[in-house]
Amino acid sequence: MRRIALHMMALAFLSLILSGFCPTSKASPRVVRVFVALADNQHQGIIPVPAALGNGSDPQRNLYWGAAYGVKSFFRASKEWELIWSGRPSKDAILERCIFKNRQGNVFFIADAYEGSQIKLAVSDFLSAAAGGNKEEVSVGVNSTKTSISIGGEANLIVYVGHDAFMDFQIPPITGAKGAKPRRTIVLACASKTFFAPYIRQTGAEPLLWTTGLMAPEAYTLKAALDGWIAGESDQAIRQRAAQAYNKYQKCGEKAASRLFVTGW
Repeated sequence: MRRIALHMMALAFLSLILSGFCPTSKASPRVVRVFVALADNQHQGIIPVPAALGNGSDPQRNLYWGAAYGVKSFFRASKEWELIWSGRPSKDAILERCIFKNRQGNVFFIADAYEGSQIKLAVSDFLSAAAGGNKEEVSVGVNSTKTSISIGGEANLIVYVGHDAFMDFQIPPITGAKGAKPRRTIVLACASKTFFAPYIRQTGAEPLLWTTGLMAPEAYTLKAALDGWIAGESDQAIRQRAAQAYNKYQKCGEKAASRLFVTGW
């Protein structure tokens, strides 16, 4: 009887392999796609910041990228993320791209720094990805292994960081449809729910986090939200994480920070 049972187990295992299932196979990586419009005193309607921080052509010192709380600097300094590649992609408007890998999970974080004068393109590319378009594949190397990942509209989480461009101009809506894999968005910009909501609705994506008032779109808020998202926490828990991080750095008060961030429609 034991020999028969072992034979049946072997057949069952072989059947699983032939059907394409492998118990040790890794799940597809989750992808966070981030579009950063560099702060620009000259070309954006922002409250002016010191010249070095507000030079939209200098990513390495820019407030939203290379400064201490900019996306590149803050995530590079984090213990949870490893910078595995940085450089300039082929699109002229993008001054630098950074690819990070989460040290604890199979999550990639791809961020592009758009020249400040190209903020309209940054927002358009963000909305195109939120609509499921803007297809792009990149090959990344981790531990001598090459992995191809989709960083456009097939990303799991699509993020915009920067000035709320819709305070200055409008663009034609970009229409998308709900896909088999949900597309979630985070918009870290002033009063982003008010200004971005009509556009996000058109894309077919679902908002995970956005704002109700004036704010500094610095990277500690995004990292806190991603910590919760990677851990599989509820949308409300992620919102609370973002609010707590914002209060920690901005000292605006817990109630004010909690009111500033919202999730869903």
